[in-house]
Amino acid sequence: MAASRSNVSIIGIGDDGLDGASDAVRRIISEADLLVGNDRVLALVPGNVTERLVLGADVEAAADRIAAEHGRVAVLVSGDPLFYGLARYLCDRVGIERCEIVPHVSSMQLAFARVKESWDDAYLTNLANHSLEAVVERIRTAEKVGLFTTDENGPDAVAKSLVKRKIDYFTAYVCENLGARNERVTRGTLGEIANQKFDPLNVMILVRSGNAPDRPRDASTRSLFGNPDEAFIQSKPKHGLLTPAEVRAVALAQMALSSRSIVWDVGAGSGSVSVEAALLAPAGQVFAIEQDAEDIELVRENADRFAVENVTPVMGRAPEVWADLPDPDAVFIEGSGREIARLAELAFERLKPAGRLVASVASIEGLYEVKAILTAATSDVNVWMLNVSRGTDQLQRLRLNSLNPAFLVAATKS
Repeated sequence: MAASRSNVSIIGIGDDGLDGASDAVRRIISEADLLVGNDRVLALVPGNVTERLVLGADVEAAADRIAAEHGRVAVLVSGDPLFYGLARYLCDRVGIERCEIVPHVSSMQLAFARVKESWDDAYLTNLANHSLEAVVERIRTAEKVGLFTTDENGPDAVAKSLVKRKIDYFTAYVCENLGARNERVTRGTLGEIANQKFDPLNVMILVRSGNAPDRPRDASTRSLFGNPDEAFIQSKPKHGLLTPAEVRAVALAQMALSSRSIVWDVGAGSGSVSVEAALLAPAGQVFAIEQDAEDIELVRENADRFAVENVTPVMGRAPEVWADLPDPDAVFIEGSGREIARLAELAFERLKPAGRLVASVASIEGLYEVKAILTAATSDVNVWMLNVSRGTDQLQRLRLNSLNPAFLVAATKS
């Protein structure tokens, strides 16, 4: 006998059981020949059916049993079956054509609704599938976070780990037993949450406080260049203006630094290029040129973090502040519009013979103008367009988040 199409219904159900289910869901459950779920979910559905299958640790065996069933199967899961649920796995094992999915509001959705925060831009994860250490590193630069915690790593353990790493710039919410009569939402600082205990059925939400700067991760395992963006202190709300690690690595490679190079970093921002140039040229000197006083302080802090003493912050507007600087062996400049072309032309004039200028340009129009300026000055000009995507785990799947395209122009003074 051939299996009928869509004979497996994967149904999301809340803690209120059938009371919160639609008539259509009740009908599917009542007409099922096989009812599947863990002990807790099955207990929410009283009554008798032909057979009940309790989901335990051996999910593969359960999937095989479901696949072999020719009658109607109702698989009950908490919340949304596609949100850290069984739906994706069962569709793959049983056959997508045999499955229908009936969603319910997930506990993550309920949690964000309870604290009145949107969740479309949040980092969402499950500590049952990822190590606490890896999750903490992702939290470091996040704006909002939604966590399914575990018995081993409950909200108190998460809060303690964050406080230990000085990632203390979040307001925390712990939402327990969502949808049940004993539902409770606790709000507090991470320090306060670290000293409390919570019911195992909880969702933890973190909301970044104001424009607090990131606390960079330990730089003790740093590389000479291409360090992760989160290794640097960055300003808020200008977070994200730092030269991305991938672009930075290519730019520094094209600057062809020696151990004694004199480097100008024009528009240094938080100083990521300056710091890594200083690491590559330990006997040289890097001048981090920046007109923003707050960013100048970030340059100093990042230089201290990476223990480089050959970075000199230069506060002021280019090109006026260049007058007293020694001629450079290499120049890095970043920006958009006509200003970057003008500064590239003036900086190239100051380069020593055989010196290298690398410009990171944000727009195609700026690229055209910078290339035209440098091509008029030298025949050794190269151009790259860098399209980079970073992999991240989101909802049990690999997701590639693309960075803004970057254009690099490198020119050598003959």
